[in-house]
Amino acid sequence: MSATETQPLPPAVIELIGVKKRFGRQLVLRGVDLTVREGQTLVIVGASGQGKSVIIKHMLGLVRPDRGTVRVFGRDLGALRRGELNDIRRDFGVLFQNAALFDSMTVYDNVALPLRERTAQNESEIRANVMEKLVMMDMEKAVDKFPAQLSGGMRKRVGLARAVVLNPKIVFFDEPTTGLDVNKSNEIYRLFYRSQQQLGYTAVIVSHDVPKIFKLADEVALLEEGVIQGCLPPGEFQLSKQPLIKAFVVETMGHLYSSDEEESGFYAQAES
Repeated sequence: MSATETQPLPPAVIELIGVKKRFGRQLVLRGVDLTVREGQTLVIVGASGQGKSVIIKHMLGLVRPDRGTVRVFGRDLGALRRGELNDIRRDFGVLFQNAALFDSMTVYDNVALPLRERTAQNESEIRANVMEKLVMMDMEKAVDKFPAQLSGGMRKRVGLARAVVLNPKIVFFDEPTTGLDVNKSNEIYRLFYRSQQQLGYTAVIVSHDVPKIFKLADEVALLEEGVIQGCLPPGEFQLSKQPLIKAFVVETMGHLYSSDEEESGFYAQAES
């Protein structure tokens, strides 16, 4: 490939076009335009209360826009019947902020639940799938434990196993490392990276964990003042001159400099 040639962009799997949403008197989304591309990881950042989770709810079809369009796999979610929407959701996995495990169920049964509800697999097939995902998350020895017996990091691992047990095409993560210390957060990121490499899913992540989350991102989108202020590769995002992006970077990460030496030092520290 010559220096002037570029690889084509992966196809869009999610598109938000001019999405507006109001709750009561509060206009939360003022015209969001955003594209999520197949096999990539999009990270949505921004201050608390800006509406980041509202964007994910639109992508999941849990909330409908007042104006604008949400397309998933090329289909307008607002035009779908309930059954059609549920069919699309079969290709979704979700890791909730608190993992949302059922306290009365064992680890095994929590992970098996989507298979029992959404597939016709027999128990032998279910067990094979559940154990495959638990091994992927290093949780195979905890199959008979209940959520109350697990640490916060272990609950996140089980939640991730359940999110991917159906081999979804898209996985949504809402603040996946909330409540975890630095070491546990790093473990979750490594598991996320490994599972995505093995399963090949597209990921949408809402996170406050800047700059660590950037290491997983193909693109970073800043939601501010109800619109996406920019959606850029992590390196370009951190060095952007766009005023609101620059202000966010300075507030969350401090000043960055553009020399190769200083940039390399920053990334070396981020990975340590």
